[in-house]
Amino acid sequence: MQTSFFVETSGPGLYDFTNEVADWARGEGLLTLFVRHTSCSLLIQENADPAVQRDLLAFLCRFAPRADTAEMSYITHRSEGADDMPAHIKAAVLPVSLSIPVRKGRPLLGTWQGIYLTEHRDGAHRREVAAVLTPT
Repeated sequence: MQTSFFVETSGPGLYDFTNEVADWARGEGLLTLFVRHTSCSLLIQENADPAVQRDLLAFLCRFAPRADTAEMSYITHRSEGADDMPAHIKAAVLPVSLSIPVRKGRPLLGTWQGIYLTEHRDGAHRREVAAVLTPT
């Protein structure tokens, strides 16, 4: 069973699409999610305290700041803007695919876990996440 989820973003952030995935992933098996872009990521992360998301985004901004800052002066890929290469760096170290077991029609997420698309670019985007539920 296969589908795609589309996540509308409006800049850097964690965009929760857990409910859409849970509504689709009926049955039993292994759910694989794969984001079809090179400047965003997928995460399973805390979904109860918004401070976790804010702190994670703050860390990512410090980890790979915009290319127009002094500490990123070595960056040469700037054709799509100062946010582009740092977005690729973040996507290179964060997952672009997830594997989640599904039992009795429910993804086996922990109590405080949610599925997020993590947008690394400054502008709005429509991101596609391919999904496959492989029966076991």
